[in-house]
Amino acid sequence: MSTSISIYFRKEKVNKHNESFICAKISHNNEFKRISLGIKINANDWDFEYNKVKENAPNREYLQLLIDMEIQKINKKILNYQIQNQPFTLDDLLGITEKKLKSLTIKHYFQKEITTLQAAGQFSSVSKYKYCLSSLCKYRSMDIPFTDINYKFLIEFEMFLRKAELADNSIATLFSTLKAAFNSALDQGLFTCKESPFKKFKVGRLWIPTQKRAIQKENIYELKAINLSDFGKNPSPYLELAIDTFMFSYYTAGINFKDIATLKYKNMDTDHIYYSRSKTQKNLTIKLLPEALAILNKYIKKDFDIEDYIFPILNRHIHTTEQQKFNRIQKTRRKINQNLQLLSKKLNVNIKLTTYVASHTFASVLQKSGVNIGIISESLGHTNQKTTQIYLNGFENTQIDEAMKNLR
Repeated sequence: MSTSISIYFRKEKVNKHNESFICAKISHNNEFKRISLGIKINANDWDFEYNKVKENAPNREYLQLLIDMEIQKINKKILNYQIQNQPFTLDDLLGITEKKLKSLTIKHYFQKEITTLQAAGQFSSVSKYKYCLSSLCKYRSMDIPFTDINYKFLIEFEMFLRKAELADNSIATLFSTLKAAFNSALDQGLFTCKESPFKKFKVGRLWIPTQKRAIQKENIYELKAINLSDFGKNPSPYLELAIDTFMFSYYTAGINFKDIATLKYKNMDTDHIYYSRSKTQKNLTIKLLPEALAILNKYIKKDFDIEDYIFPILNRHIHTTEQQKFNRIQKTRRKINQNLQLLSKKLNVNIKLTTYVASHTFASVLQKSGVNIGIISESLGHTNQKTTQIYLNGFENTQIDEAMKNLR
């Protein structure tokens, strides 16, 4: 009997990032099975009519190569059976036996997932998976199957991390990543288990609410009045950029550092900036207060292209790949946070200034000014981000514009 293979995008398992796995339907002897190829892709990058990666999709050639390699593995097995004139079942072809399922190691799965995330440009997730795998390997060898992860394993791993004196939320992040990998591999049919150990081991209990980090409105005035000459004859160029990005974030509803770095001329007009928030993909329109506009005017070039970045962090001619952009943003953020710590001492505030503090300060100042809690972007540091987004969706831009006058 002939054997056929077709690939498709798994629509029913699309995650919050609009991504899902590419799967294969294998038909043989009037039977068929569906398997995941372990390759995740954004729905917008998949051609549903022809069941292939779109021609204009980012990293198309690499993604298509991964798909072709997985299909080639299956075809090679089919050919071996045919050459030997040996009958086979779909279970034989796919190796669906308990012994073979256990041959998939946690280490191998993590390494494969890291490669897939890199191809998709999800470098923040890459860092989390690398850190999680590194921590697991310090605990014990990860040349073991997922079926070895049980409640006892999770409890002992937590004890190991606590003995290493990791912070509570660092431990929570590691377990969240491990749980995501476990569930993803299980969802792909790469192993089976009667009941997930994470039903008993509650990852949510590991998270500890962080202390809100915000400075006072008076400190904003002091920061605005800082004289760079107080830091020597040749202060670091990052010092001025640190002040400007901090103040710009404060005056533009707590825009985060990544979104500042990627802000282009096409994202602004004389009165507003328009951008899609990197964390939530929510489209935002922020009115430019005079203070924010003054900061922008410092960096606006006369001969700009609308695709140019406004702030001197990224250069579209140099930072052309997502990896290069990620690396540059991370490096600049570290430099800026180092300089913000110098400013903390200068202002004599007990809170260590970071780019993140600007977002907290924006929310704190408006809250103390009596602005409706629904208008304030509480998601910039509070635990229930989904609820906040629901609140924000109910307000007009004019209400938010009016509220932001309290920042001055």
